[in-house]
Amino acid sequence: MELRIAISVIANFLIVAGLIAYGLRLFADYHARGRWAKNMTALLAGSGMLTLAFALVITPDNAAVILLIARTKAHLVFLIASTILLLAAICAFGIITHWKPGRLRHERQIGKGLQDELPKVQ
Repeated sequence: MELRIAISVIANFLIVAGLIAYGLRLFADYHARGRWAKNMTALLAGSGMLTLAFALVITPDNAAVILLIARTKAHLVFLIASTILLLAAICAFGIITHWKPGRLRHERQIGKGLQDELPKVQ
């Protein structure tokens, strides 16, 4: 019976993770697209997927597993991982923002050099 419960819990968490990932992807589509109707559809679908994932997480069996995990120090691992990922995102944004003007200036110089090498047609 323990194997059946373990498989059930693992399957539930995989389904929840999939729903969350798909819901967040729909939210990303909502923010990336320009059409209002598609945006609203993606927003509602993403909200529905995240709500369904939350509903599956709060079942009694899943809540018991979450309680067992909460009693360990696993939250510290996730807190550290979250902090590292957020700092990496901030650094990446800073690097991209800092390098973009230099890259554009370099592209303009290359363009000028190419135009100077072209023969003048009259």
